[in-house]
Amino acid sequence: MKAKTPSQSITINTEVVLPNDTNHVGNLFGGKLMQWLDITAAIAAQRHCGRVVVTASINHVSFDHPIKQNSIVTLEAKVSRAFTSSMEIFVDVFVENPVTGQKTKCNEAILTFVAIDQNGSPLPVPPLTPETEIEKKRYDGALRRRQLSLIFAGRMKPDEATELKALFIKD
Repeated sequence: MKAKTPSQSITINTEVVLPNDTNHVGNLFGGKLMQWLDITAAIAAQRHCGRVVVTASINHVSFDHPIKQNSIVTLEAKVSRAFTSSMEIFVDVFVENPVTGQKTKCNEAILTFVAIDQNGSPLPVPPLTPETEIEKKRYDGALRRRQLSLIFAGRMKPDEATELKALFIKD
């Protein structure tokens, strides 16, 4: 299977925060942002593998800055690493100043998707070749994040997590 680059999976989704999308203090509901994250990341995963994908986990979501009603929100998703049948997707969330057009990063998320066949069984996905420095950094970190998730799920023993151990134990 031929490797792909993160730029081949890039997915950009732009939304406006409407009154029905906000809580009692006029900020975007976290759940609404999570819906947008899930959809945007799913499209990036599908672009990478060319298969039907399902959400396996939402590994991380930061709500660093509130997003106000009437804000223009842009979500940019790319595959950060591909494993056997799963893919980690990194999504950056920006708020756009409608006057200047300047985008400011306000949140981010990391999700994992699995490619499946018509019976719901996992399918192999193409490997990923990162190109930019940030893509390489996210690619390297993905294995550590995966090992940590597998440990928490009871699917990996801590002493088997070689990438995590390397952070704390120097030979």
